[in-house]
Amino acid sequence: MSRADKRSNDEMRPVSFQADFQLHPAASVLAVFGHTRVLCSVSVSHSLPRWRKEQGLPGGWLTAEYQMLPGATHERSEREVSRGKLSGRSAEIQRLIGRSLRAVLELAKLPEITMHVDCDVIDADGGTRCAAISGAGLALELACRRLQKQGVLSQWPLRERVAAVSVGLLQGEAMLDLCYEEDAAADVDMNVVMCSDDRLVELQGSGEEASFSEEELAKMLQLAKKGLRQILAAGEELLAKAN
Repeated sequence: MSRADKRSNDEMRPVSFQADFQLHPAASVLAVFGHTRVLCSVSVSHSLPRWRKEQGLPGGWLTAEYQMLPGATHERSEREVSRGKLSGRSAEIQRLIGRSLRAVLELAKLPEITMHVDCDVIDADGGTRCAAISGAGLALELACRRLQKQGVLSQWPLRERVAAVSVGLLQGEAMLDLCYEEDAAADVDMNVVMCSDDRLVELQGSGEEASFSEEELAKMLQLAKKGLRQILAAGEELLAKAN
């Protein structure tokens, strides 16, 4: 079948990253997957959550927040702060971002600091959580570089790099990096988070009133690995140029 944007089934949308999109955080990266754009920033506070101190856990902490800006979709969405409650979707996604980054970050090698990761969706056209994880991973590495230069970090805390991509089944065909139109119509939708050593961090997949076989799962994972390598390569280019 022909895809909405004429790509082949194993083709990523154009992927790019821009460092230091914001002035004030320790680091920031604008992640672009086609028409999806997510601003990812890392800020640092020299304190720890009370629960971590009470448990006597060594090192620092990383926490993540995710939100869609009101104009990110075709129809304006209400700011969640106006409703006084975080949506279930946003809460689930920001937990996923935090887990994905902590999977490659050795908290014990941090001093008593909290790294606050903020992912704000500027434009949404599918795959926002994947763009957020990929961009936030780069922002985290840039922030760690700078904190090490400043003497805040005495040890390098990152084990690997991390990125994420979406895959799915649409009319029986496995597809990579779904745009919104494809995501909404997909029989199966899956998000794959992977490290730069090809080890998986998390799989989020479900059939939308459908099921899928082990063979179809293998096809989707094969596509995901191809896309993730492209995303990680684009990230390496950014890191090679960034200060």
